[in-house]
Amino acid sequence: MIDFTVSDEQSGLRLDVFLTENWEHAQSRSNVQRAIKAGEVSLDGRVISRVSVKLSERQTVQIATVENSVLDTVVPTNIQLNVVYEDVDIAVIDKPVGMTVHPGAGHVSDTLVNAAVYRWPLILGIGEADRPGIVHRLDRDTSGLMVIALSERAYTRLSEMIRNREITRIYSALVYGTPKPPQGVIDAPIGRDRHNRIRQAISEDGRPSRTHYRVDYLLGDFTFLEIRLETGRMHQIRVHMDAIGHPVLGDQTYGRRKNLPNLNRQFLHASKLEFKHPISNEHISIMSELPGDLQSVLKYLK
Repeated sequence: MIDFTVSDEQSGLRLDVFLTENWEHAQSRSNVQRAIKAGEVSLDGRVISRVSVKLSERQTVQIATVENSVLDTVVPTNIQLNVVYEDVDIAVIDKPVGMTVHPGAGHVSDTLVNAAVYRWPLILGIGEADRPGIVHRLDRDTSGLMVIALSERAYTRLSEMIRNREITRIYSALVYGTPKPPQGVIDAPIGRDRHNRIRQAISEDGRPSRTHYRVDYLLGDFTFLEIRLETGRMHQIRVHMDAIGHPVLGDQTYGRRKNLPNLNRQFLHASKLEFKHPISNEHISIMSELPGDLQSVLKYLK
């Protein structure tokens, strides 16, 4: 346990700012925020999880752990990334199926973040400490395009662009049946499923969620869709398509468990990103072809 006492000059500082300036193990403000959110920091003996709480003179700030702390940095791992665009501020990666975006239970050193930190060591400290540079994510079994920030200024602007819906994210999906009308918007709030914590569900008290879809072509009992995210909730496309009775083919969580030959994951691919560069304002438009496993499914159905 390490104790700090807030001085008169430090009164009014945010908790994360105070620790960044005073704790030698802090490394970065993002790492401090990570420790606070993990419950490792107490204020006058009470655990604090809000990073922006303002401090008062003579208050005591305590750090619960140092060894094996959540502040341990992401392990750089030499994993090849398919980088389709790169400059000093951003990179766009075509993520393969099966790759988890950031470290978590069961995935400590084999994620996209581990690979990104190996390739761009300076992103450590940009954004959240366990997912440096990450402004949006893809599910492990969804392939396709992701943009990551390589500089602090790009991270701030990209995060703002995500919130303001200034980044166009287009997906290709194969679903059961044919949605009607052939073009529409699914507007239904999404929140954690109360009966199954690993699932999301349509919920009246969930977060506002909007998904645009357009029928591209029919393949027997299935339909190939172009889908545009207006919001970006966890599992949003999969939850929304299942909610209207047209689940994504191969989805083992929300769809039907019957799979076609050669399909071992949900048929969902982030196929296009379009946005203005967060720093130069240059128009960026990048497309990704369907990976081989999904192309083989289409050939089988045709």
